[in-house]
Amino acid sequence: MIPPFNLPLKKAWFLLMLFIFPVGVRSQTFTLANAFAHNDYRHKRPLLDAENNGYTHIEADVFLHKGKLVVAHINPYFKSKRTLENLYLAPLFKQVAANNGNVYEGYNKPVTLMIDIKTDAGKTYVELKKLLEKYKPILSSYDTGKVTMRAVTIVLSGNKPYDNVKNEKSRLAFIDEDLRKVARDTIANVAQMASCKYSKLLKWKGNGTISPREKQRLCNYVTMAHKNGDQVRLWASPDNKAVWKEILSCGVDLINTDKLVALKDFLVSQKTSLAASN
Repeated sequence: MIPPFNLPLKKAWFLLMLFIFPVGVRSQTFTLANAFAHNDYRHKRPLLDAENNGYTHIEADVFLHKGKLVVAHINPYFKSKRTLENLYLAPLFKQVAANNGNVYEGYNKPVTLMIDIKTDAGKTYVELKKLLEKYKPILSSYDTGKVTMRAVTIVLSGNKPYDNVKNEKSRLAFIDEDLRKVARDTIANVAQMASCKYSKLLKWKGNGTISPREKQRLCNYVTMAHKNGDQVRLWASPDNKAVWKEILSCGVDLINTDKLVALKDFLVSQKTSLAASN
């Protein structure tokens, strides 16, 4: 159960956030435990498009540009208003306040916001830490050996400030580690997820039957990651039902996709990864 949402001494700021950032209407009646919205910011309504389809894991690419954390895939220069705060953190903050401490009404598990850092890891993390402190009441945290899960868990990918995060006694962010290294360099309470590019592990693209050797290889990595408490994600995987079904059978936790509706429909048809939310 996520701890109750509490905003002591911040009522005026909170009310301002409610005024500036509308919650939006989400029509789904379930959440998708295995769905990861890749490149969510490319959709017309970043965050809300993923939420309207019940996604519980969402990614945004972030550049440090002129002191701002700008959300963009390649070029941040003309997108200064599309900030991490405006598109994601502020709306999530308001949703948590409106839904009794949860992002989705009735869904009391954390929603993951993956921040894929595209600029210098250290410099970007310095600015990101300042921003995350502003939203501390809703963020999962690590504090002197203890992890406290709240409504939103921040996971860092891309140019990862691994050493910075590892050496902090208190923080509001975790690391997406390399799935291929989980057997040798996992450090407790640093990683929350283990990811790998699909083609680094598998050549099968959904045609015919996956080879026993490839399937066993994936299953072995998944087992190791799960022993460390990490969720497993394969990115840049073929967007087709055959691949989705196979990797789920191997224990992969998160299917990475740009096709939000297609994956939602597939997971609903499987009836294996749904949780009621309202």
